[in-house]
Amino acid sequence: MKRREFISLLGGVAASPVVARAQQTGAVRRVGVLMNSAANQPEGQAVLAAFMAALRQLGWNEGQNLRVDVRWNAGDVDLAKIYAAQLIGLLPDVIVAASTINLEMVQQATNTVPVVFVGVTDPVEQRIVPSLTHPGGNVTGFSNQESSIGGKWLTLLKQAAPGLMRIALIFNPDEAPQSRFYIQAIESAGGTLGMRAVALPIRTRAEIEPAIENFAREPNGGLIMLPGAFTRLNVVPIAALAERHSLPTISSQREFVASGALMFYGPSTTDPMRGAAGYVDRILKGATPGDLPVQLSAKFDLVINLKTAKAIGITVPPALLATADEVIE
Repeated sequence: MKRREFISLLGGVAASPVVARAQQTGAVRRVGVLMNSAANQPEGQAVLAAFMAALRQLGWNEGQNLRVDVRWNAGDVDLAKIYAAQLIGLLPDVIVAASTINLEMVQQATNTVPVVFVGVTDPVEQRIVPSLTHPGGNVTGFSNQESSIGGKWLTLLKQAAPGLMRIALIFNPDEAPQSRFYIQAIESAGGTLGMRAVALPIRTRAEIEPAIENFAREPNGGLIMLPGAFTRLNVVPIAALAERHSLPTISSQREFVASGALMFYGPSTTDPMRGAAGYVDRILKGATPGDLPVQLSAKFDLVINLKTAKAIGITVPPALLATADEVIE
């Protein structure tokens, strides 16, 4: 995947001029945040903490000049719709929507309240905005990655385990509509690498074990965990099943490699939320969302779990290990 630079992140946000009215002295502004994880999930809490810390650095302190209303939908589409309506009903100055499905629910509820999104793949391809540089309307934000990263995941798995011939793509289509773009990219790369991609839509936790066990009946298989709340919330059972069936697995969600998957390759989850805080600051001071360019993640990390490699009988080539940003031993 070609790495694309952020147009700007924190530095650019802080340096840009305020284009409208000044911050109201003494006024308490309101921000709604719709998260795509569970409230008790450490990664989600870390992301929210990064957002709140960045706001404080910009002079926004909850209980003084700011109120932040947070909702956690844990990947539940129905809850996302309910919470989006709830947040709009609170008359916020800005809403932060984490994930494609949350953004869709917010957009269904309003076309006037300013919205800053994070964790959204290919926003132009998904027709969320007409242009990255000039999004227009009431929406802008931070795109975590392009769907072409799917080809990179496949290449990394093939480098780690050259014998792989089949790759299962695990996702929940109900809460991760962007999965179709990843699937297209992976299928395209698979033809070049001589690998067959098998879409494995899973909607409930009860379906996980039989789906993976059925796939593992044939040899030379591996897994790609497509981004989404469902896969993130089921990281432990999926990683355990992958190890049990000796399936090399890669994900762009760091929790997987920490829980026993073979590899992680993806961007930071906290940096975009810090950037979102900068955009919230600018909007609260009068900027128009449609004038703020959508920004893309610039840095992608590769983490390899050698404990897992040993457990599933893989010897990771030294050349691949040398490119890793972190190795778990």
